[in-house]
Amino acid sequence: MLVFPLLVFPRFPMISRLDAPQPWQTNFQDPATPIMQGIIDLHHDICFFLISIVIFVGWMLGRTIWHFNSTSNPVPSKIIHGTTIEILWTITPSLILVFIAVPSFALLYSMDEVVDPAITLKAIGHQWYWSYEYSDYNQNDESLINFDSYMIPESDLEMGQLRLLEVDNRIVLPVQTHIRLLITAADVLHSWAVPSLGIKCDAVPGRLNQVHLFLKREGVFYGQCSELCGTNHAFMPIVVEGVPLENYTNWVANKISEA
Repeated sequence: MLVFPLLVFPRFPMISRLDAPQPWQTNFQDPATPIMQGIIDLHHDICFFLISIVIFVGWMLGRTIWHFNSTSNPVPSKIIHGTTIEILWTITPSLILVFIAVPSFALLYSMDEVVDPAITLKAIGHQWYWSYEYSDYNQNDESLINFDSYMIPESDLEMGQLRLLEVDNRIVLPVQTHIRLLITAADVLHSWAVPSLGIKCDAVPGRLNQVHLFLKREGVFYGQCSELCGTNHAFMPIVVEGVPLENYTNWVANKISEA
């Protein structure tokens, strides 16, 4: 009689969301908005066609190399062209492009759509920090909630904080709320980019660019300036904190009382 020892599998901790870059990361960060989810889904769909094409072309090349030798085929074929095969290799790639184009255009148009925003946030790029204004709470043409956001130096980081990604003032936004983000710059070109949100928008001096934002879940999402803007370009991080609506209203009330 064989007696097998009882296998005890270790209990792994709950996997946390990937909302910041990781060493040797090769995949997307976890999506926090419908747009980013659509981008990831489109990427996976295109990868399906890509892998299918690579397998088919590889099989054709291998079969050609295997059969194109004097031992197995001493008298080579002298077919110059074939109408059927030429029609197939013209129509098939066209159909593949159509299958890719339909979801691509749907995603592209959804990225430009702004749905009745409940909150408007304005981001202004400077050399080398970001300024933010919550335009819905202005009084007498003066912004009651506005602040600058600077990177925390490495020497001041606390345990668990991320190097080159932490800021002294985070953006606080509610989840499950339509938000309009206005982006501009005060000096040179910048780019407001947060991968988990699926947003990368240029900040151009003298011009307002507009993007839509809808957070599906709570979390802290990290990004950086993605446009070469000078010596300290690498030191312009962006941190967005998604909180429940009740917490957001309390945060707004505190900010207004401070102003």
